[in-house]
Amino acid sequence: MALAVFNDGVRPFMLDFIQGRSTRSATTAVSFGLSAGFIFGLGAPMALSTGVLNPWLVFLPTDILGILSPKKWIAPLLGGAWGAVVVFGLNGANSIAHDLPVDFLTALQQMSTPILFLFTLFPVLAITKQFGRLRGGIAAVVELALVVMTMKVWPDIFPGSIAMAVGVLTLIGFAVNKDLAQRKLDRAEAAKASAAGGPAPEVKNGAGDDAEDPMASLFSASALRLRRHLPLFMLLGAGVCVLAQSHVFGGGEATSFLIAKGDYAEAAQVDFYRAFGFVPLIATTALASGAYGIAGFTFVYPIGYLMPNPLVAAVVGAAVFALEVLALSAIGKILGKLPSVRDSSEHLRSAIGDALGLAILFGSLMAANVMGGGLGILIVGGLYLLNESMGRPVVRMAAAPAAVIVGGVLLNILYWLDLFTPIKG
Repeated sequence: MALAVFNDGVRPFMLDFIQGRSTRSATTAVSFGLSAGFIFGLGAPMALSTGVLNPWLVFLPTDILGILSPKKWIAPLLGGAWGAVVVFGLNGANSIAHDLPVDFLTALQQMSTPILFLFTLFPVLAITKQFGRLRGGIAAVVELALVVMTMKVWPDIFPGSIAMAVGVLTLIGFAVNKDLAQRKLDRAEAAKASAAGGPAPEVKNGAGDDAEDPMASLFSASALRLRRHLPLFMLLGAGVCVLAQSHVFGGGEATSFLIAKGDYAEAAQVDFYRAFGFVPLIATTALASGAYGIAGFTFVYPIGYLMPNPLVAAVVGAAVFALEVLALSAIGKILGKLPSVRDSSEHLRSAIGDALGLAILFGSLMAANVMGGGLGILIVGGLYLLNESMGRPVVRMAAAPAAVIVGGVLLNILYWLDLFTPIKG
């Protein structure tokens, strides 16, 4: 129905499809091209290593299948079939892989430690990028101290949870303070100009501007289109929240490992902070394209992890999605008045990518070492470097986990050819 997609890169293309300037097949090709690397290179390896489903494996393929479906009734059939393939295929792949001489799925679990701990640093990176080295350095020292304190005082809590909370709140505080200071300065300059008899400052986004502003008109039309389908979005929110409540699904890389360990409160905290990096992106692309996010602003993930049962999760998830869709226009206007907060979300997303990129690469090399020592590192590292030199046909974040799986298959083949002896233990 072109009402929601998970891939943020696909969402801007939906406007052309909605308005008839692009065909269904062409839009499907765009969705597949932007999603395939994440599905097979990141979603599948993460699910296989953790035993927990993730958005790249569940929601990206349903983007493709939904856009591909020529009739509404075909879409749920294809989506349901994919759900069955994922669940039964995951169980089957796990059973087969654990019986292999080189168990590359167990080796993939080596990624958990670097992902969990390096992910803690993303607020520090965002603060440094937006507000400079001094504040970034101070934030790094504070986060390190909080991690050490948490490990010492509260050993049962994920060490990075408190540090991430303080880091994200600090970043938002810096951004809001900068915006308030700028607005105060603008008012002072306007008052000074008025006192000097100069021209009155131009008032933007005032009453009646929406009728003249084509972008505002587009935003309004998109918000209205989404509100007209509110019951469907509430059903979607209920389903996503129930999926999260079942604890067979994790909303992110770090979250998947935390869910697998049973650390649901920590997983909720991680995904709650992560959501702040994507709210402005999802809100603005939804208002510009008329297509929302399959998981909304992703707040249903952490809420779902903490719900006591599926019924409560369904009710709360539906309510959360209703509030998000109804508040979309207001959120867009607020973000328009807080440019530094918008910039913070960009820096958060970039920082998350940087932290996870290093963590996944390092963890994949650790997995390669467990699988095959130096030969494993040569194969996995070589495949990663080859992907880089070929212009990244597989996206960088997904390249290393995909290389572990390919490397594991190659090591098993070498074993059957009596050319490799698996490392014991």
